[in-house]
Amino acid sequence: MIPACLALLLLSTGFIALPWVIYPWLMIRRAARHRAPVGGAASGETIVSVVLATREPVGDVRARIDDLLSGDWPSRDLEIVVAVDGDPASYRFPDLAHAPGRLLVVGADTPGGKASALNAGVRAATADILIFTDTHQRFAAEAIPRLAAALSDGRFGAVSGALRLGNERGSPLSQYWESERLLREAEGKLHSTIGVSGSIYAMRRSLWNPLPAGLILDDLWVPMQLVLGGHRVGFQPLAEAFDTRSTAPGQEFRRKVRTLTGNFQLVAWLPAVLLPWRNPVWPQFVCHKLLRLLTPFAVLGLGLGILCVAFASDVRLGWLLLGALPALLLLSLMWRTGAGARLRSALVWGLSMQGAIVVATWKGLRGQWDVWKR
Repeated sequence: MIPACLALLLLSTGFIALPWVIYPWLMIRRAARHRAPVGGAASGETIVSVVLATREPVGDVRARIDDLLSGDWPSRDLEIVVAVDGDPASYRFPDLAHAPGRLLVVGADTPGGKASALNAGVRAATADILIFTDTHQRFAAEAIPRLAAALSDGRFGAVSGALRLGNERGSPLSQYWESERLLREAEGKLHSTIGVSGSIYAMRRSLWNPLPAGLILDDLWVPMQLVLGGHRVGFQPLAEAFDTRSTAPGQEFRRKVRTLTGNFQLVAWLPAVLLPWRNPVWPQFVCHKLLRLLTPFAVLGLGLGILCVAFASDVRLGWLLLGALPALLLLSLMWRTGAGARLRSALVWGLSMQGAIVVATWKGLRGQWDVWKR
């Protein structure tokens, strides 16, 4: 009995530790011996096209355009393409008609969705460098010059910037994104980052391939296609986008369900990522994207393994541990300040994120890819 319990305990611990602790530690440690392959900044010596796929209100889109025009890249060399998943006629900016640079508003291809909007936006863009962003983030002034400079290194087909959460400092979500930024930077130094931030990344126009309709994660599909094609995907931590919105656990749960379902979709639609002889970053992809999907099931196995060992060793110890979890949950609900509040926040976020994995797994195994409904 005990050997089986120990095996379950150790196996579950391994499936938790490998993607969340061991893999990031190894990558960051190895990357520390490598000089960052992307860096510097560039001046606006050529036109770049910013592609903004959106379905947000026109006022929010106008604020995003103003932010792009206020950066260090000269406005005369900036083309902004607003690709609307909806009616493009309602997105009018007459006061920008005579502004430096070029502003285009186009409608998404049919059927709609973000992928269809991106396809229409890229088709309308004219520059050799494409920069992708979303509506609610804001760029640091030097973000576009740094992305453009990073692409001057011919080894890279795309380069991701860094997303910063301005109103989430100290929260579990902020800590997660900070660890994710460090990991992506390490992956980019060693070969390629596994995924880019959809709010800030750049790529060469010549390497763009139209996205399949209904695609969920362009920011995973695009870099993995480039890697499979022999290109590298870099990471420029000094090219920053800031999201100052506060995110409730429910909002992050829905976002996480969508993105994690996209992981399953990628494997189903681009199965070459699973082949070690085709995917040069196969170990990174498995550890960063696939093994993390096992986390809630490994946590369940870990709990069962601990209880199994405890009951097999001493029944009283087993019952003590079995009662500890509801006691901990009750304590976190009653203790509303200081350490108790932090504990409750961590529990809520942890349960929310693990629940998102379970829901995404159910959707992914059933091929339910329609995740864009409001």
